[in-house]
Amino acid sequence: MITVLVVDDSAFMRKAISTMLDKDPGITVVGVARNGREGLDMVRKLDPDVVTMDIEMPEMDGLTALRHIMMECPRPVLMVSSLTTEGAESTLKAMELGAVDFIPKQLSKVSLDIIKIERDLIDKVKTVAARKMRHVAARPASRQAAPRRPAPPPRRDGRPVRDVVAIGVSTGGPPVVQKILSSLPADFPAGIVIAQHMPAAFTGPFAARLDSVSRISVKEAETGDVLRPGLAFVAPGGRHIVLDQKVSRVEVVVTDEPRDALYKPSANVLINSVAQAVGRRGLGVILTGMGNDGCEGIRALKGKGGRALAQSDSTCVVYGMPKAVVEENLADEIVDIDDMAESIMANLYK
Repeated sequence: MITVLVVDDSAFMRKAISTMLDKDPGITVVGVARNGREGLDMVRKLDPDVVTMDIEMPEMDGLTALRHIMMECPRPVLMVSSLTTEGAESTLKAMELGAVDFIPKQLSKVSLDIIKIERDLIDKVKTVAARKMRHVAARPASRQAAPRRPAPPPRRDGRPVRDVVAIGVSTGGPPVVQKILSSLPADFPAGIVIAQHMPAAFTGPFAARLDSVSRISVKEAETGDVLRPGLAFVAPGGRHIVLDQKVSRVEVVVTDEPRDALYKPSANVLINSVAQAVGRRGLGVILTGMGNDGCEGIRALKGKGGRALAQSDSTCVVYGMPKAVVEENLADEIVDIDDMAESIMANLYK
């Protein structure tokens, strides 16, 4: 039985989350708390498997409570987040501090919305409870810090074999993406495109945060952006990005198609487009996340002569997306997150 503590200053939210979770016979809500101070005391007393934590609360806010939990008794914490710019910034900070994921605070009265949120909430609680605390907190690096970088194999022209890196990532992703990008050098010799499963309000702040801690430049993608070395594009939440190979450049296109994709943005849609646009010049990287998004894209990329990296089981918050790639024998390398930036650099020249 998975035990959950619900921490929220809203009586409605405490009741709504508890009711949703109690519908699953494998989950029981062992307590509810009105603020971070009460929540921290109940974590110590009840030792729940998973905590849902609001951010804005009286007496002690969610970020402060989260810091104490991660220092004293680490466990999976899901943040209850407003789908606003302010909510996104606070949630991204929470994930740096150790939270594994978030759930939306706005519960629509439309029954289909509530059913979807309920299913996502139950799936996330079950998935993170089954894992040990494997969240890797990103330590932002200054733009001047010198990263470790491997010496590429000698080439006559000094150029990499691969100059497009496509990253697919979901649950637990923001800190690991930050860890990778903040470890890359300013003269990183490839362009990067990222499909992170996130709501629309989150991807702009996410890109801005990545840009602030990385030596490369990072921005939320817009149609017409040109892929170039040392520049990373984050797919806008709720939409896809694909690549379009022109005569002398590769452009980014933001699109709503396919509208029926399970995830928006979709790693499969992105990496499939990389396979079609640049073929063997592409390197696919599949990081922590639920489900198998990205696997079919990697299959297409490998069919065109590209390469693929998968994050290791032991360093994933959720070993779903990388596991799918590994089990299909599509991964050229399985890499711990601490070594991923270095492995990406080396694989550009393979």
